[in-house]
Amino acid sequence: MKPAALVLAGAAVAAVVAAAAWWLQPAPMAERAQLAERPARQARLPFSADAPEAPGEPVAAPAQPAGAELPAAWRTSGNLRDRLEAWLLDAGPAADPAALKAQLAALVVQHFPPEEAAQALALVARYVDYRVALGELAAPADPGDPYALRLALDARQRLRQTHFGADEYQALFGADEAADRAMLARTEILRDPHLSEPQRAAALAAVEQQLPPHERALRSAAVQHEDVAAQTAAFDAQGVDPLTRQQQRATLYGQAASERLAALDTQEAHWQSRLASYAAAQARQAHAAELAQLRTQLFTPEESLRVEAALRVRQLGSQGAATR
Repeated sequence: MKPAALVLAGAAVAAVVAAAAWWLQPAPMAERAQLAERPARQARLPFSADAPEAPGEPVAAPAQPAGAELPAAWRTSGNLRDRLEAWLLDAGPAADPAALKAQLAALVVQHFPPEEAAQALALVARYVDYRVALGELAAPADPGDPYALRLALDARQRLRQTHFGADEYQALFGADEAADRAMLARTEILRDPHLSEPQRAAALAAVEQQLPPHERALRSAAVQHEDVAAQTAAFDAQGVDPLTRQQQRATLYGQAASERLAALDTQEAHWQSRLASYAAAQARQAHAAELAQLRTQLFTPEESLRVEAALRVRQLGSQGAATR
């Protein structure tokens, strides 16, 4: 069967083919927030429907030649994989892997300096073969099963090690590999029925400490955003006064953050007050001309675009509170 016509999505596009991204799904909310900070990279390779049959078992190109060293910038920049994906994006659709590699060769000088061109071409050729082979891996029957996820991650790791040398592997996948293993460890901990809550918390904290510093920072920021939102919702539900809010936030997040959050509270309260005024006019069935005038008085042109959606959210919230 000939492969369907597909177009390569960009490295920054968040659409990822299931065969290339199943090991990241599903994740808890905090994990999804962390993963969202990383660019989605593994879009489907763009082979045309009019292409000849692609081989079922692609043969990997030789891994990194013995003694060959990666350019320093490749090892330290942290974006080597993104550069390869951008190169693939520029190459566009191709009939098969060989044609894609030829298109990539014609563009090499646009993505790597001349002194790195030969090494970059050898690397991207193996990257194409890796991506084709990656699409052949079977997804786990239950993506939420830690055992199945571990088998899947192990299979992906073996595939990567087949196509890339140690330095290449680390430059391309090192950070993501650590994050994915940590995600798996968290999934196993959260689903372990034998752990007490203190044991679970200690195990999760130990996993966090194993992450690279920049990954810990990303996760910390994501979790903090969730904590702030949950705390604000609790404050609103309890009618906590502004001074108490600021004191508690300053203790948790620092004085500067508490002042920014207080300003957001004020803006949100003002917005909700204006929505309430407009909703009251609608409820008493004011004339269309009066509503139009009130809308102009209460909202900027940009805000007017959000008014109807915001009113629906308010209505749904009121209905939910009435049923509780």
